[in-house]
Amino acid sequence: MNKSESKYFNTAVRMDKALLELLQQKDFAYITVREICDAAGVNRSTFYLHYETVSDLLEESLSYIQKQFFTSFQGEHHIISNIKECSKDELMWIKPGYLGPYLKFIRDNRKLYCAVVDHPAIFQLDKTFSQMFHNIFEPILERFSVPVEERHYRIIFYLEGISGIIKEWIKNKCEDPIEKMITVICNCIPQN
Repeated sequence: MNKSESKYFNTAVRMDKALLELLQQKDFAYITVREICDAAGVNRSTFYLHYETVSDLLEESLSYIQKQFFTSFQGEHHIISNIKECSKDELMWIKPGYLGPYLKFIRDNRKLYCAVVDHPAIFQLDKTFSQMFHNIFEPILERFSVPVEERHYRIIFYLEGISGIIKEWIKNKCEDPIEKMITVICNCIPQN
């Protein structure tokens, strides 16, 4: 990456972060280009050099969040590309090796997670869930011979249960240690 590409990338990251910070304060519909530029320390012409609309920035910001999230796993998510061949034990993600990085990411980005929970449509959670169900959960449940007609319900049960625990943890400002939260989640989820 040369110096101009690096500068372009850094400016884009600053705008991503600015938008995400603003989303923690107000609804997406009320965020202006001026506010983003002020928060990112750039001028309007720089914004329009990168994006046509705030929605374009949002799309990039969602991608930025996903990259940050997967980076937090430090290589653990490689199993996603190997679901059909890896051992069934490797598909059991309700364990410290997966929950630890997940909970650390949430704790470190608590305000962002609150914005995601408060604005699921803006963060396209339905679309993300649909992609995850099709590409990750469905193949895993198939490997465990879960009947097709039960798969969606089982995933909803797991995700809503874990999300409920995490929302309560966030409401308490993530004061409980990650290790305790891992234990709570593991004790709530059947392991077979």
